[in-house]
Amino acid sequence: MLIQVRKAGLTRMMLLADAACRLGPRALALYGWHRTLRLIGLPQRRLRNGAGLPALSGFLELAPLSPAPALPAAARERVRMALAALPPAVWHGPFAPGAPALGLDLFRPGDVRPVWEPNRLAWLPLLVQAARLWPEEGHLAVAEARLAAWCDANPPFQGPNWACGQEAALRVLHLALALLLAGQERNPPEAARAFLEVHARRIAATGAYALAQDNNHSISEPAGLLACGWLLGDAALAGRAAAALTAALRRLVAPDGGFAQVSTGYHRLLLDTLSVVEALRRRLGRPALPAPFAARAAAAAQWLARLVAPDGALPALGHQDGSAFADLALGGQADARGSAERAMRLFAEASAGFAGEPGCLWLELPEFPPLPSPAAWIASGTRGWEAAGARALLRTGPLRFRPGQADLLHLDLWDGARPVLADAGTGAYNPPAADRWWLDYFPAARAHNTILFDEREPMPRLSRFLLARWPRLASRVEGAALRDAHGNRHARRVTPEGRAWTITDEVAGPFRILALRWRLGPGAWRLRADGVEGPARLCLKGDAPLRLSLEEGWESPAYGVVRPCQVLVARADAPVSCIVTRVLLP
Repeated sequence: MLIQVRKAGLTRMMLLADAACRLGPRALALYGWHRTLRLIGLPQRRLRNGAGLPALSGFLELAPLSPAPALPAAARERVRMALAALPPAVWHGPFAPGAPALGLDLFRPGDVRPVWEPNRLAWLPLLVQAARLWPEEGHLAVAEARLAAWCDANPPFQGPNWACGQEAALRVLHLALALLLAGQERNPPEAARAFLEVHARRIAATGAYALAQDNNHSISEPAGLLACGWLLGDAALAGRAAAALTAALRRLVAPDGGFAQVSTGYHRLLLDTLSVVEALRRRLGRPALPAPFAARAAAAAQWLARLVAPDGALPALGHQDGSAFADLALGGQADARGSAERAMRLFAEASAGFAGEPGCLWLELPEFPPLPSPAAWIASGTRGWEAAGARALLRTGPLRFRPGQADLLHLDLWDGARPVLADAGTGAYNPPAADRWWLDYFPAARAHNTILFDEREPMPRLSRFLLARWPRLASRVEGAALRDAHGNRHARRVTPEGRAWTITDEVAGPFRILALRWRLGPGAWRLRADGVEGPARLCLKGDAPLRLSLEEGWESPAYGVVRPCQVLVARADAPVSCIVTRVLLP
């Protein structure tokens, strides 16, 4: 037993060393610096004096606002529905509201993610929208009362809502958006200024942590500081934040629009964050941010626009946390049309194909013609195809940044707004004890449309967001290829031909058995001798006998929601070297 424990400890140390090498010296140095600062108590000392919100009223001037834009009836009704479903102004979930924020355990009490979402204050711009639509109903007074209650229940730097610099930054951006909609961005009231000042302190206190993440934190936090600098008239703060935001975009968004955090949900959050910054910049008349800010933002906008379904749905590639940030159209997490259209107009001077989008009407953004959709495209971390109303998304490399899930060579295929082959989603980051299996299931290769060799996961999981032994990836004509740490090789090629799609998987290596999984979209699917039939027809053949089965799997259509789904599994023994899947769309 002692030998086994020592062996397990040694294995974990080797995996940690492997992951450290792949993360690189920059991320390790920044995280080490962050931990050192925490150990000596510097961030805690910076946040020791929580005074900073002396006024608990007057966040918005109660003067008459300009009339609302001419909205479609459906958009006005969505505002009414959102007003009827306002979340509580004060909520801490299972977390202690009076404990020092930087010392809070954010995992043991429960999942902090559902606590953070309503505390981003998305209801603040919503109430300004309502005040402009129906000025006689007193919605600005409601916004004032709710914000005062929030400040009273969340003293600076105490409780879960001050534990994360990014959450503070997103609150700042929602306040900035509310001020912009109210026409008060040039001279914010004193209470709003105090709110911004204390939030700027919180964001700045843990800047090394944000930089070390190489993900959405590295974008959102300087964006929040930039908004603080502009709204407070602090040129030095704005200058530092603009430089940090531009540097983060240069590092994390490739010229082809691929984002370091390969996730449709976090890519959307990236664009929503940048869009608020750009809308505020234009309204204040500030100079454009340095290159390559505009070019990278435009490329990122085009990446997302290619993937949005006619009803706003997105493939669930990568981690999904259910964010719907700066959602002026009130479409929610399931509808990304507003995010794509707004970003395309702001950064690409083009349309994502959603003319008359309500959020763009609120921001008075001009209409533009849509860009032509390419038949095939390549970006860092993904590549895609579009043909005859269907589109496919393939997860590829290079792996310059840590992958969140074992989803390499996963393929999503959508026919219009209907997923035919789909990702499983996320589940939750910290589910209840009875659902802890989500943490192992949803990020795993077996929860994706790819091949698993010997039922052995290719990347051992070291923590919720860190994997070791990243496979080597290479680009291929019409696809990509990988080699895992065990020497197994997998090359995938995708070929669209009208309403027929061919996926060719070629394999080699020391494996004994493989399993190819196709996670099927909603609908009634029936197993056939050579595949399945339902909303589409899947036909499989290989150069070795295939054992086909239609099995129950799980999918997560929204954060914290899990339901059964159907999975077509094709198993084959070595020396199988090729499996061809034909997808015939109706």
